[in-house]
Amino acid sequence: MNHAKILLVDDEASILKLLKTVLNKEGFLNVDTASTGEEAIKACQRVTYDMVLLDVMLPGQSGFDICPWIRQTTDAPILFLTARTTDLDKLTGFALGADDYVTKPFNPLEVIARVKAQLRRYAKNGNREAERSISFYDYGGFQLDAYAGELWVQGKRVDCPAQVFQLLQFFCQHPNGIFSKQQLYERVWGDHSINDDNTVMVHIHRIRERIEPNPAEPKYLMTVRGLGYKLVRRNDE
Repeated sequence: MNHAKILLVDDEASILKLLKTVLNKEGFLNVDTASTGEEAIKACQRVTYDMVLLDVMLPGQSGFDICPWIRQTTDAPILFLTARTTDLDKLTGFALGADDYVTKPFNPLEVIARVKAQLRRYAKNGNREAERSISFYDYGGFQLDAYAGELWVQGKRVDCPAQVFQLLQFFCQHPNGIFSKQQLYERVWGDHSINDDNTVMVHIHRIRERIEPNPAEPKYLMTVRGLGYKLVRRNDE
């Protein structure tokens, strides 16, 4: 779920910053923003989003104006954020295709809870695009598609043995987390009785051979001296 692609649309920069910060802290790292209806439409033309948080009162085309267009292009949940609190406004939003409605001022944690609930519902409905997006990890220089079992590096598909793929997938699921060799062996290989440091080290090396521009000087899969290894999600990617 945390790898879902989310679009925030609001003309108030402070609200965009607040929501993006809270979403990032909750592990949602694929968050885009737009300040107008026109920007939102262009974003949806470029990216297939798993959820859209949409303000009603926007300059130019309103959220009500663009909601039907978004709904025609995707089944992803749409959550309205607005200061318009009348029952008629809410009914209008739902009639246009919205899935939920939160009035301003709002508690950011309530918004996050609603986002998670909608994404769970979206995935449970059997939408394959949603299933794929939440198992797709993009680190800029490489992408891992767990749904398809594929590793792509610099735009090219790279062969990856199953155990190497599973170890890399584990790291992708826990960005910036530090894991010892023992923890990696137990979490990926599932054997608590045998501690084979060499197995882990060999697979770490094989991952670096595939994803690092220079395996001797890794920028993604880092060694943390005395603690273990971590896969770094860089802020510029």
